Amino acid sequence: MPDPEGRKPGTLRRRAVETTIREQPYRPTRKSLIGGRVSAGESPQAANGSAALPWGRMRDAPATFLFADIAGFTALTEAHGDQQAVALVDAFCAAVDVELPAGGTRVKSIGDAVMLRVSDPGDAILLGLRMTRDVLRENGMFGVRVGLHHGTAVEREGDYFGATVNLAARVSSLAAGGEVLMTGQTAVLVPDLDGVVFESRGKHDLRNVAEPVEIFAALRASDVGADELPIDPVCQMAVDPDRAAGRLTHEGTVYYFCSLPCAGHFASYPERFARATH
Repeated sequence: MPDPEGRKPGTLRRRAVETTIREQPYRPTRKSLIGGRVSAGESPQAANGSAALPWGRMRDAPATFLFADIAGFTALTEAHGDQQAVALVDAFCAAVDVELPAGGTRVKSIGDAVMLRVSDPGDAILLGLRMTRDVLRENGMFGVRVGLHHGTAVEREGDYFGATVNLAARVSSLAAGGEVLMTGQTAVLVPDLDGVVFESRGKHDLRNVAEPVEIFAALRASDVGADELPIDPVCQMAVDPDRAAGRLTHEGTVYYFCSLPCAGHFASYPERFARATH
């Protein structure tokens, strides 16, 4: 059938095919994912060796990823209520933002946990120590736990993904309130950090990690040999005895409390909370 505009048969079809090719989104081949020569379907970035990855993601420069959360947050919420728990999280996040060193960013917050990215591992460790001892000092609580790992990650829209991030999260899950833990790979990068000592915590099997990971704790030199802070048996927060809101003795053991409501709960059910503490 003749074309009304006088075009030759097949022209429309050929142009449609050309348009489809131009508009076809990039889909990586197996070779583009695992390396090798550039072939049809690979992106220009794969050809020139840049850090760009498929789907517009970028491999980030090495950095230390830090996860921190408030130990015993669930118990604290039950003991003090949602409003006070949320207020504590808000104060925690705001204080962390103030403490961030140059080159540090808060990537995101998830409940009572924060994920941070810090360019320098020494700065990240010092930040972790400030977070565990100073950030919540005005509340008389020190129940922050921190885990770190240094390496590369994949950045996408301001978030980070990959084995480095996963390992940092696994390490943070090992920490108790007031602890700053890291992989041996991270500790060896800053062996002479001023005012900081490292203690081995041995090798640990971590979920979805093939080999056991050597874990180290960072401590301020002034804290070495110091007694650990007592734990509020109701909300599980570490409490400074000098600033404790209450103190009770049960069967010869002294318990310190972050607030009068916690002391009241303990006084009503001492056997329940004393048993959970031991």
